[in-house]
Amino acid sequence: MGIFIKSERVKFSSDKIEVKGKNDFVSYVDKTSEKLLVAKLSLLLPEAGFIAEEGTSTKKGNLYNWIIDPLDGTTNFIHGIPCFSISIALMRNQEIVLGVIYEINFDECFYAWEGSNSFLNGKEINVSSTSKVSDSLLATGFPYYDYGRMDEYIELFKYFMKHTHGLRRLGSAATDLAYVACGRFDGFYEYSLQSWDVAAGAFIVQQAGGKVTDFKGGENYIFGKEIVAGNNAFFDEFLGTVKDHFK
Repeated sequence: MGIFIKSERVKFSSDKIEVKGKNDFVSYVDKTSEKLLVAKLSLLLPEAGFIAEEGTSTKKGNLYNWIIDPLDGTTNFIHGIPCFSISIALMRNQEIVLGVIYEINFDECFYAWEGSNSFLNGKEINVSSTSKVSDSLLATGFPYYDYGRMDEYIELFKYFMKHTHGLRRLGSAATDLAYVACGRFDGFYEYSLQSWDVAAGAFIVQQAGGKVTDFKGGENYIFGKEIVAGNNAFFDEFLGTVKDHFK
């Protein structure tokens, strides 16, 4: 799948873009990648259903469901910016038991399964040990259609600008979470994300020794459209700051 997406990027043109909503784009590459993933995963676990961004399969499994984003970072892809990935999670009932994120440009595959550690290209990874927000490097995503919480978001952004080593916005939430899992980022937060954006990454962060919650500190981060992820050492301070701004 990564080879297909990377090869299509070379010949991709703007006239092949479709608009799903405000600043929400899709192309034949997303759709074809998802169809291929659905076909391959169906062979691997025939009884499983799918929660897939482009809706190429609406099958629902009684026990297992795959949560897939065939191209996370579509806007980056269509503009030729090298940060986009494939995200795959397997959910048993309401619990994630497997996560895979493949960042295509750097050929980096992050993964974990139930009871395992997290890995990057076969090597075990762990979250960072940074213990204070003031020493952290954070990642976030800019709201691109839901501006109802923009004031709170901007105030929090300003706070972190002044009280951390900096913030980064890669344009792929799955990659952001993978980078938290391997310690490149200390933490990540964003709202208005979908399950396919975060399911695999959240699981990989947890298996790498990190913590993931919603903005209230609860567990509704896969379908609740808000997520905070980071290492355990500074997580209470990090989450507390987010809570203070999103009351």
